[in-house]
Amino acid sequence: MTLANKKVAVITGGAMGIGAEAASALASDGHHVIICDINTTEAERFAQHLRDQGFCADAFQIDVGTPASVSAAFEWVEGKFGRCDVLVNSAGIAKTMPFLEFDADVFNRTMLINVTGTFLCCQLAARIMRKHGFGRIINIASVAGMRAVGKGRTAYGTSKGAVIALTRQMAVELSEYGITANAIAPGPVDTPMTKELHSDEFRKAYSNAIPAKRYGTTREIAGAVSYLASDVSAYVNGIVLPVDGGFLAWGAGDI
Repeated sequence: MTLANKKVAVITGGAMGIGAEAASALASDGHHVIICDINTTEAERFAQHLRDQGFCADAFQIDVGTPASVSAAFEWVEGKFGRCDVLVNSAGIAKTMPFLEFDADVFNRTMLINVTGTFLCCQLAARIMRKHGFGRIINIASVAGMRAVGKGRTAYGTSKGAVIALTRQMAVELSEYGITANAIAPGPVDTPMTKELHSDEFRKAYSNAIPAKRYGTTREIAGAVSYLASDVSAYVNGIVLPVDGGFLAWGAGDI
């Protein structure tokens, strides 16, 4: 496949964690990947890392909480490549605090980044995809959007539930253009975010609530991304795919 014919995959939050692993998987699958992240230095570093391995990769700064920044990113993608075949929304933030003390500004900021930012990226990507009659939108949600996961996740869990609802709505409205929209709901995964948020006590309790008895890896989430981005997933639309070691299935724990 020539460079001009490569499918283009945009990954937000692509400089590290799940986003970076998803970018690696898509690059391995033959996509030209665009590492979009608010951290330009890390995005450029990771794009160069992929290029050093022989893959096709570029970096572009994006702040998904700023509409002008999102518009600039997708204008650049369309202007340079003329297409956007895959969008992976991995950018997100999380902060925990008790519900009764939860700060409204933190709540609003979380919704802005995790929900509105995802909406804006999906909308602009879908407008490009529609021109080509093909697209794969993959939103990284969370099991916290499907059930309460411990205390303190008022904003994060609510935002991920909204991402799931958004994904289903897009699946209905975009299907006629050859675009599918699906969400992945990771369980606990070893990422820079979870290492910061999860105390040793919480990590132990969470692991004990999972049949697999461990946290997942970013590579295991990326495997699901790779499948949903592929041609063979064409009839998969509007789903939420838990990648959680059996956490959602095992509501009774050790009983």
